[in-house]
Amino acid sequence: MKTRIAIFVSGGGTNLQALLDAEAAGRIPHGEIALVVSNNPNAYALERARLAGVPGAVISKKECGSQAAFECQIQSVLELGGIDMIILAGFMCILSENFTKKWPNRILNIHPSLIPAFCGEGFYGLKVHEAALERGVKITGATVHFVNEIPDGGPIIAQQAVAVETGDTPETLQRRVMEQAEWILLPQAAEMVSQKLYEERKGK
Repeated sequence: MKTRIAIFVSGGGTNLQALLDAEAAGRIPHGEIALVVSNNPNAYALERARLAGVPGAVISKKECGSQAAFECQIQSVLELGGIDMIILAGFMCILSENFTKKWPNRILNIHPSLIPAFCGEGFYGLKVHEAALERGVKITGATVHFVNEIPDGGPIIAQQAVAVETGDTPETLQRRVMEQAEWILLPQAAEMVSQKLYEERKGK
C-alpha cells in the first residue's frame, strides 16, 4: 500500500501542482496524494486538488478559535484519511510542538532559500527573495527539510542552488527558484520519504 500524503496549502498551489504532475508522471511511485488541507477557503490550490480528483478540506484557525482546536481538527481529518505523511507547500500557519511531535520525520516543508540563510520566523514568500537581493548574494536556492517545533529548523533533506542574475527583482528570482529548485526538489523528497515509510511498513 502506498504512503498516503496530505498536502497543506494556503494560496495558489504551484508546489501542489508540481507534486500532482510528478505523481501523474509516475515520479512518486511509493506515494499517493490523498488529501489537500487549506486554512484558506479561497485558496486556488483547492481548485487544483478538485481538478486532480483529490479530496480537499478547509480548516480555519479563526473559526476554530485557538491553536489547540485548530490542530485537533487537522489531526482528526488526517486520521480519518489514513494519512502517513504531510507536505507543507505554501502553508502560512506555524504548527506547534504539540502537533509536530506527533509526526516525527513525517512532515516536510519547502523553503525558498538555502537554509540556514534567510529562514526562520518572518521569512516567507517574497520576503525571502527581497532579503536575498538586499544582501547581495550571488547564489540562492531552495531547501526541503523535516518540520519540528522551530520554524525552518528541522533536519535538511535536500537543497538545490539557483543563481541570482543581474537585474533580478524579488518576483523574477522567486519564479526562477520555483522552476529550477522547488518544483524539482519537492517531488524528489516526497518520493524519498514515501519510499522510506513504505519500506518501514513492509518490514513490520
